[in-house]
Amino acid sequence: MTNSPAAVAEAAFQYYRSQDRDAAFPLYSGDFTFTSPQDDHIDKAAFFERCFPTADRFKEQQLLHVTAADEELVFVQYEYELTTGGRYRNVEMITVRDGLIQEVQVFFGGKV
Repeated sequence: MTNSPAAVAEAAFQYYRSQDRDAAFPLYSGDFTFTSPQDDHIDKAAFFERCFPTADRFKEQQLLHVTAADEELVFVQYEYELTTGGRYRNVEMITVRDGLIQEVQVFFGGKV
């Protein structure tokens, strides 16, 4: 795997979907923060406790766009289907510095 921000972001999604915590954990910096409409700047420990184990809610998830904005910032748009029904799209702004994810900001989209 390369350490390009896009490659790191894609690997993080892959490990999330497969629930490979051991592979995912080292991708995130020690001072990592995660923000979404449901979480306000939570740290790495809280992210791996509350957010990472939620992949079983998804029947399917597909990355639509993985776009580097600059040498650290990647935008990822993805579409997913919940096991309970409904298809949605979200966008994440992921900051990758020195090969590690520093920050993720999630923007929830609407139903597709």
